[in-house]
Amino acid sequence: MAASSSSSTPLAAAAVVFAVNGERVELRDGDVDPGATLLEFLRTRTRFTGPKLGCGEGTRHQLLLLLPLLGGCGACVVLLSTYDAATGAVSQAAASSCLTLVHGLHHRAVTTTEGLKSRGGGLHAVHERLAGFHASQCGFCTPGVCMSLAAALAGAEKDGTRRPGPREGFSRLTAAEAERAVAGNLCRCTGYRPIADACKSFAADVDLEDLGLNSFWRKGEASVSKLSRYNEGSIGAFPEFIKAEIRASLGIDCSTPAALVRNGSNWYRPRSVEEYYKLVGSELFSQSKIKVVVGNTASGVYREAEVYDSYIELKGVPELNSVKKDAKGVEIGAAVSISQAIEILREGDSFKDVVFSKIADHLEKVASGFVRNTASMGGNLIMAQRDQFASDIATILLAAGSSIRIQVSSERLTVTLEEFLEMPPCDHKTLLLSIWIPRRTPTGILSSDRTTEGSASTSGTSLLFETYRAGPRPLGNAVAYLNAAFLARVTSDETSGSLILEDLCLAFGAHGTHHAIRARNVEKIFVGKPVTASALHEACKVLKKTVVPNEGTRHAVYRSSLAVAFLFSFLYPLIKGTLKLVKPIHLNGCITSGVNGNANQPVTHVDASLKEVNNVKSGLCSNVCILESSKQIIVINKDYLPVGIPAKKVGAELQASGEAVFVDDIPSPKDCLYGAFIYSTKPLAHVKSIELDSSLKQLKNTTVVTVNDIPEGGGNFGASTVFGLEPLFGDPLTQCAGEPLGVVIAETQRLANIAAKRAVISYSTENLDTPILSIEDAVRRCSYFETPPFLLPQKIGDFSKGMAKADQKICSAEVKLNSQYFFYMETQTALAIPDEDNCMVVYSSSQCPETAQNVIAKCLGLPCHNVRVITRRVGGGFGGKAVRSLPVCNARSWRSARNLHTVESLALFHSECAEDNAQMTGVDLSAREYYVPGPSGTYLNYGAAASEVEIDLLTGTTTVLRSDLIYDCGQSLNPAVDLGQVEGAFVQGIGYFMNEEYVTNPDGLVVSDGTWTYKIPTLDTIPKQFNIELLNSGFHKKRVLSSKASGEPPLLLAASVHCATREAIRAARKEIHCSGSGSSPSHFDLEVPAIMPVVKELCGLDNVERYLEGLMSSK
Repeated sequence: MAASSSSSTPLAAAAVVFAVNGERVELRDGDVDPGATLLEFLRTRTRFTGPKLGCGEGTRHQLLLLLPLLGGCGACVVLLSTYDAATGAVSQAAASSCLTLVHGLHHRAVTTTEGLKSRGGGLHAVHERLAGFHASQCGFCTPGVCMSLAAALAGAEKDGTRRPGPREGFSRLTAAEAERAVAGNLCRCTGYRPIADACKSFAADVDLEDLGLNSFWRKGEASVSKLSRYNEGSIGAFPEFIKAEIRASLGIDCSTPAALVRNGSNWYRPRSVEEYYKLVGSELFSQSKIKVVVGNTASGVYREAEVYDSYIELKGVPELNSVKKDAKGVEIGAAVSISQAIEILREGDSFKDVVFSKIADHLEKVASGFVRNTASMGGNLIMAQRDQFASDIATILLAAGSSIRIQVSSERLTVTLEEFLEMPPCDHKTLLLSIWIPRRTPTGILSSDRTTEGSASTSGTSLLFETYRAGPRPLGNAVAYLNAAFLARVTSDETSGSLILEDLCLAFGAHGTHHAIRARNVEKIFVGKPVTASALHEACKVLKKTVVPNEGTRHAVYRSSLAVAFLFSFLYPLIKGTLKLVKPIHLNGCITSGVNGNANQPVTHVDASLKEVNNVKSGLCSNVCILESSKQIIVINKDYLPVGIPAKKVGAELQASGEAVFVDDIPSPKDCLYGAFIYSTKPLAHVKSIELDSSLKQLKNTTVVTVNDIPEGGGNFGASTVFGLEPLFGDPLTQCAGEPLGVVIAETQRLANIAAKRAVISYSTENLDTPILSIEDAVRRCSYFETPPFLLPQKIGDFSKGMAKADQKICSAEVKLNSQYFFYMETQTALAIPDEDNCMVVYSSSQCPETAQNVIAKCLGLPCHNVRVITRRVGGGFGGKAVRSLPVCNARSWRSARNLHTVESLALFHSECAEDNAQMTGVDLSAREYYVPGPSGTYLNYGAAASEVEIDLLTGTTTVLRSDLIYDCGQSLNPAVDLGQVEGAFVQGIGYFMNEEYVTNPDGLVVSDGTWTYKIPTLDTIPKQFNIELLNSGFHKKRVLSSKASGEPPLLLAASVHCATREAIRAARKEIHCSGSGSSPSHFDLEVPAIMPVVKELCGLDNVERYLEGLMSSK
């Protein structure tokens, strides 16, 4: 490393050495693009394809319904291990491999689900238990679930000194911890109940009899001895060869930076802040696009479309990883991960600090565990400052009085967090060094000025600190509609008995503004005055004018009302007299208050001691299980044994261990090219041209192909639907926003994705009508599809007579339902390989391979027998891979097509020799037919469901307390499979009716298009009590062994949750005398989905103010 950092000569390259499942990996100059993720490396350069790309922007063949690279689904989770040579300790944590850059893994160890297996290849207990509890259906998410659970088990082992020894056969995890370990993993198939049971089977405090249906024991025979044995120390042993290299490297001269150079794209690992500034100030970076990384999780928030020249990794800078504690507070380095910060704030005496403790609690609701483990505290604040990111961390630290230490070029500054957020956006010349959080005590506040000694406040003064967030998921893993944090110093007026606010800080964030703010004009209302209902009412009015989202922010009024709700939750217990209450605080028995706004617990057991207020718990307590109980009731039919027995799915263990091969797991052929669709952003327009962005034209082997490149003899056919053939590409007009217009072909999928996003499309809308973007527009303009014959209405009975006899008649009604994403975990994927004799082999995750074959043949102009479509398994479909998979197959196929013969020469019919050749070869030319009566195409499934919900009138949160289902499966062929189908469909239905908001922009383009913006149910949103009974409805003629389908119909039963929510809203409106947005308390429309803003609006966006008005008038 002799080169000077001020020179323009590239610095010498250093190898990146790490381990994958115990095997040594060494990357040298030019081996791998520095922008490559660990997931990309694993799936293209190793045999370990267990980690899946679910929410990424497409794999090498993914061309349709591309989702942003969010690290938000958990399918790619791996275990990262780090060795500390100074202490000899190994730390292990789950991480999203789709966000982790491979060059940032120097001297670390990676374990995938394949690496959990024993040396002899035997399955780990994690694999076997997930399979045995029927927790794997399509199996695409299962490897990620395995690794999230394995990481939690490993973490509990390392934390053994602070945990009691487990019972024999169990781990040190608690049941609640086991559930939360996988709370960030998405699954569209199972409904999560069997996943939760499999995880809790490892818990030391679980009652095995409470676990659900499994293949280990029969009901009443639960025993840990029947489970797959779990042995501590069996997860992710750190390789000795890396330990040796780390110890050997401790004496290496660190006077020059280490760099990895690859074709002009550099990866630098500075070892100090000074070294960082030497790098960015050198001529090497004068014209470079620089990306500074620690955990790289920001790429999960913002859809990057840049090709960077240089990467600078700051994880190895000791100063940025330092932690300092003293009597005044704690200083956390900017590169410290969020998970590490949680541990720091809970260590030793820190946990007794009310502020530290509640900050740690709130941090656990930021993202998911496998993101928090790599995301840095400083990176989160930089996004909040530079990119207007809706940060929870910025808000709670603002209320805590935190300050920031930064360096701008050669100058070091200490500024308050509020000042930092208001600075001009930071660039790579501004480095955030550390965050300082002042220490607070229950009886006083130390000075937030680090240069002076703090002093305790007046005797009798107490501290209040609370954090709040209202979001779609109780355990986080979703951006909040609003977050807030409040800090108050309260004293008691001995004369009047009132409580006086000596000091107050009200911080609000994530509400559609540039950054978190302090509501100083509201603080002035209370400081030095007693807390009264009238003062609180005045503050609510002022606050609504303060927390005002920017124009265009969704649910803006709702967000403002949340600010009022949070302020009410914080200050209402301080109003004179209310602290003597022992019952929960409600608005007329309806409104509950709490920290999270998600399944909140009311403020309970409040007396004259402010200590009680500080100890109020809300949200899902960390020691309480999410799934409280469940029952599965089945009747086993013994007529056709072994059919009818609840059997473990064949292949479930292969799916869990990563051995199951999905389309994208098939090894790429040599010189394989990768594709990404270019989509229209206009709903009705002429496409004049499509070109690559000028800055990307230097990328070799990158091109755009369009309808003009379809092979001669083929056609612009993309899919076959009941309404006819759909085009592969919009031509000559775009039919809708989001329609494919072309495909970018590149050497890697990442480059194809970037190029597709930055494609330059020229449109013309001259002489075109306005597009039709709604059903109402279509009806008004008489735009109808021609109804296929099989969908035509069939007359059954006499409708007029039936209506005449009806007791109740609906004269007219309108039902309007929104759309729902299929949200299969494996996105649309296809691999096309040209074969001999003008044939094409297509591997596709299609639910209709026969239709795919037909459409591909039409597109290529080939006979169908020249196209072979192979589908082994589908990573979730739900009908979404029936028709929608076809354009992907076509786009891959015709680009790969290489004609060896003309189609015409193969299709010619030579009649003069047909009969002679037939006779010589013994071919029978006669035609025959026979009739086989088909089975009945329609039949009835019966089912019923009852659900109980609880709504929070402050936030609009709906908690499903209990759901009981009974479903007619006929005589189930495999009750384990049918139960999984019923539970999964029901939970998917909960998503449809309650959570999944399908949002489009004014042009009709879907903008809720990934895990960041589209929220399917998670483990923390399913019913707390979940009971299923499969009804054995006896013999059914023409059904396969008297069985009935169980895949789709149960989704409709989730309407019970929606109906229960409507009844809860109706009861609340009557009790608080609120008509909300409806004409009366009893009559209103509840939209689908009934998301939090919808529920809150129907219960009154001003219900807090009206309650306070009633309180004032009663005095």
